[in-house]
Amino acid sequence: MSVTFVVENHVARITIDRPERMNAIDQATQNEMVRIWDAIEADPDIRVAVLTGAGDRAFSAGADMQGEAEPSGLDYWAGLPASGFGGISLRDTLDVPVIARVNGYALGGGMEMVLGCDIVVASSNAKFGLPESRVGRLALSGGIVHLPRRIPHALAMGMLLSGRRIDAAEAANYGLVNEVVEPADLDACVDRWVADILACAPLSVRAIKQMVRAGETKTPREAQMLRLPALVAALKSEDQNEGVQAFREKRAPNWKGR
Repeated sequence: MSVTFVVENHVARITIDRPERMNAIDQATQNEMVRIWDAIEADPDIRVAVLTGAGDRAFSAGADMQGEAEPSGLDYWAGLPASGFGGISLRDTLDVPVIARVNGYALGGGMEMVLGCDIVVASSNAKFGLPESRVGRLALSGGIVHLPRRIPHALAMGMLLSGRRIDAAEAANYGLVNEVVEPADLDACVDRWVADILACAPLSVRAIKQMVRAGETKTPREAQMLRLPALVAALKSEDQNEGVQAFREKRAPNWKGR
């Protein structure tokens, strides 16, 4: 199996399991990842997802260009799913928070998957880059779209036009990474982020992600006036009563997701 998918205690863990290929994504892996993200999207019991690559060398080196029948750049672009590279780089219907556990190289489509996540925790030896232009391709599955919206124009263009890589510290300085830790501390750091998300009301978390996404192209006033179903569901839920009661009683809330 080129991808492992485990769900336990409300946490989905997705691991690209092709370390011999630097966790590069071939067509079979791409199809499997789309299926996995669809399953996560449909499961209300999942409250947070963690995406990573197997081994300690790479999160993902992007598209596997060593395949026997590598399509032309145009054919490859035309064949990408609407949800983007790895089924996540352009996915705009997933309300579950996604943490990227970046354990090494995140290049090309690998970085595009990182850009499709909500929180990024990186090993100090991680490297990020969109080197497509160096092989006659373009970062069309989210890189060209996302990067200039995440960091200043000159920084984004510097990476896109040169294909140069940046290390984890520089990525954190740009605001692309939430936290950088030593490799031995990566899992503990990810688990802390997972625990913090699980400590929040799941309907509130889903509504927040939906509201942020829906409000990105609106003025602050327009965004504040959005009345999305997820927002209404969160504010009418049993959990919102439980949260207030737990606060008053100085105890941890018991979230039910309803």
